[in-house]
Amino acid sequence: MTAPAEIEIGLNAAIVAISARTPRLLVVGEDGDALDALPFGPFDPNRHRTMEMSLRHTVEAQTALELGYIEQLYTFGDRGRHKMPGDQGPHVVSVGYLALTRLDSDRDAKLELSGARWRDWYGYLPWEDWRQGRPALLDGAILPALHIWADQAPSPASASRRSRLKLAFGLDDFPFDEERVLERYELLYEAGLVEEAVQDGRTERFRTMIALGRPMRHDHRRIAATALARLRSKIKYRPVIFELMSPEFTLTDLQGTVEAIAGRHVHKQNFRRLVDGAELVEPTGSTEAATGGRPAALFRFRRKVLEERPAPGLKVGGRTSG
Repeated sequence: MTAPAEIEIGLNAAIVAISARTPRLLVVGEDGDALDALPFGPFDPNRHRTMEMSLRHTVEAQTALELGYIEQLYTFGDRGRHKMPGDQGPHVVSVGYLALTRLDSDRDAKLELSGARWRDWYGYLPWEDWRQGRPALLDGAILPALHIWADQAPSPASASRRSRLKLAFGLDDFPFDEERVLERYELLYEAGLVEEAVQDGRTERFRTMIALGRPMRHDHRRIAATALARLRSKIKYRPVIFELMSPEFTLTDLQGTVEAIAGRHVHKQNFRRLVDGAELVEPTGSTEAATGGRPAALFRFRRKVLEERPAPGLKVGGRTSG
């Protein structure tokens, strides 16, 4: 009789902040490893009663950061997506978490001393950032390579791949859905278009000569994609965006933060109507000096919104494939 496989539970945190209207992801590195990684560590039930307590302890030990808002994302148990060359260790089941925080100069100094650093989230998933229009990477490299991958499969697998491709990337009559972040990354992985597929032994070479974003250790980019999808969905029906904002902010800052997460621009007047209709914020009575213009009014999230769960979010609408 075959002995049961040895299993280890690994905890990973996708920790997000906003800086200069850019979503930042906190990453760590190890000596001799050039790849970025999410803060991670094993769950030790002898030391911590819950996985969340264990993750908070791991993150603080690795980065000197005390986590605030945190929620569990997903459990990743695929074979081969957490392996190292010559690895004969236990099979690792990864439990991913999403955490939101605000940047703070004193705290960031401690982060730097720990070796952790903030990186542009879209550096790992560049095809997800539509704020400057449709990413050239899509039509220049990604979609041609994926169409070849789909056509090379035998029928009916080829038809299935083409169908998934249309849904994930908003082709033909399908709209581009910004929440399908994980599906898009999974297609790139299966087609051997991201470096992680090479690391995991799924393919011997890239199918495109253009690097498709910064690779990460193990399956951490997959977890980062899952976190972005969750956050894009979450801001539409929960006021979690306040976790990323200063206590007082302008409506322009709020719109910039929503756009940074959604990966696309929102019409200013429509956004203001959404904010007013959702009754999320209230004026503080103060203003912020503006360069070359009149002072901007400062707002804060209404106390009732922060205390009520569930509470409305910002339904910023959809986008076409163009």
